[in-house]
Amino acid sequence: MSIPTEASVRDEVRAWLVENWSPELGLAEWRRRLIESGWGCPSWPTAWFGRGLPPALAAAAEDEMRLAGAVGVAQFGVRMLVAATLLEHGTDEQKRRLLPRLLTGEDTWCQLFSEPGSGSDLAGVSTRAAEDAEGWTVTGQKVWTTSAQHAHYGILLARTDWDLPKHRGLSFFVLPMHQAGVEVRPLRQMNGYSSFNEVFISGAHIGREGLVGKLGEGWKVALTTLAHERRLADSMRNWGRLQLGAGRIYEELKTEHAAVMEPYKWYAQRAGRADLLIERAQRSGRIEDAVVRQDIARALMIERASEWTAARARGARANGQPPGPEGSLGKLAASNVARAAARAHASISGAESMLAGEDGPEQGLIAEILVSVPACSIAGGTDEIQRNIIAERVLGLPREPGGDAEMPFRDVRRNSSGSR
Repeated sequence: MSIPTEASVRDEVRAWLVENWSPELGLAEWRRRLIESGWGCPSWPTAWFGRGLPPALAAAAEDEMRLAGAVGVAQFGVRMLVAATLLEHGTDEQKRRLLPRLLTGEDTWCQLFSEPGSGSDLAGVSTRAAEDAEGWTVTGQKVWTTSAQHAHYGILLARTDWDLPKHRGLSFFVLPMHQAGVEVRPLRQMNGYSSFNEVFISGAHIGREGLVGKLGEGWKVALTTLAHERRLADSMRNWGRLQLGAGRIYEELKTEHAAVMEPYKWYAQRAGRADLLIERAQRSGRIEDAVVRQDIARALMIERASEWTAARARGARANGQPPGPEGSLGKLAASNVARAAARAHASISGAESMLAGEDGPEQGLIAEILVSVPACSIAGGTDEIQRNIIAERVLGLPREPGGDAEMPFRDVRRNSSGSR
């Protein structure tokens, strides 16, 4: 068998597109063709809807798709985090059952990790999964759950053994969301949006087929999800852009995009909108102010450094390296960019930055940036958590001392009584 080259991959993709691509196809039908051919996720294993290509050749295949204007598989929301986790830890049955509908967009997902009583201590979750004859009965509460209100499934981290230390008593599940015992309530944010939800779970059921990985090894599985999440965090400024074109498939894509991206439409603001700084300063005349110029220069320098960090991460992926602690560097850099950009926007507009609505600068966009940016330092693991990861796993410093890492979880002091 000949070894594929970039030229041969591009030729094969172009030939396949000539035979299969049409903008008049239905979105789900086209995506099923992509899945069956392996060109929808060319770096995935051939056994699981891919072509088994190394990242560099997979990127060439995806580039040919873009050049042809062909729509890709569904990637919005947490889908790719779920897919990466299932590919590494899921059973063959889970991959066969869940991955195709994930890629067509027919099933939507949410992430049930964070809890109101454990804060940034993800391993301190107290949602309980009690084993029974048919699987597990789940009781607990999750929070900051994006898109839970319309998700078909949630990836759930729950405690299955209260007598083990907190990192070793966890298990990872796929929870069907549309069942009795799962209640979703929206949370109102200070920027006016309701992207997040709290989820109350009272006796919900998970069958045997819902366990991902081994019982009690949920922390190991969750680390895979988190590693991919942090690696993607510094790309939020360009995330979720809509592919445009004429034809049935683009109309269906536009409808899907509007529904799925609704909770994320403020994410560009939480990244700070450094792209607006120079134009705003020039238009307002504030570019002549030396302090404003310094604030803008500082933000743009940090942004450029962040882009270089992201480029190194992309290079690591192109070389086939799995996501690791370097994702925390990008996540922390994204927080620094957002704060510096917000400061520069405030420097340009002064006290008027606090005016919301049409009376405020940029019709209230600047005020939205200022109240959205703090989320960048919290979501996906706080800045403090990222610094700990960098210190321990990148710099090799001693672990942060803690008194509860090895004690049975039932003896750990918590902010809430938990679900026992």
